[in-house]
Amino acid sequence: GDGGGITWLWLHGNGGNISHRVDELAMVHHRLGVNILIFDYQGYGRSEGKPTEEGTYQDARAALEHLEKRTEVAPDKIVYFGGSLGSAVAVNLAVEHPPLGLVLVSPFSSVEDMARLSYPFLPVGWLTRGRYDSLSRIQLFRQPVLIVHGLLDELVPVAQGIKLFDAANEPKRFYAIQGAGHNDTYLVGSRPYYDAL
Repeated sequence: GDGGGITWLWLHGNGGNISHRVDELAMVHHRLGVNILIFDYQGYGRSEGKPTEEGTYQDARAALEHLEKRTEVAPDKIVYFGGSLGSAVAVNLAVEHPPLGLVLVSPFSSVEDMARLSYPFLPVGWLTRGRYDSLSRIQLFRQPVLIVHGLLDELVPVAQGIKLFDAANEPKRFYAIQGAGHNDTYLVGSRPYYDAL
């Protein structure tokens, strides 16, 4: 399809930088035909500075402003697509500037929750000082939400995605991917995944 003139603002996770998302971006663009803007947070890839929770929010706001200034982008057809850590950034931005819709892949409900589970997902240092409290924020969001989670996610257990889904308002949909872990949802999910998106 032509993507219906929709633009995705892509908020990536903690691992790696935008260069690690090239295959996934290409597949999404090819399958869905949407425009995509992806960027690196402060301290990621070639972006200068040090990563902080507030810094990721500032970077997301700046990326959205950049999109809204572009004449070929319809401001009422922007979808936020957040993966893992990026899902928390997406939820925060969505409450401040509601998008057409919100797609969260492998999200956690809050850093506090994750820390309580003591999963190795949490990088030592800056992230643990943040809160990334998606659980309370998502309750303020009223547009459509799709949450996608791999049932074999070894970093963020699927229960985290379900907890966030339960807190979200309608309209909402939860899509579980059999056999998918934390970083391979787009590969394992194949066609049904793209149909869900």
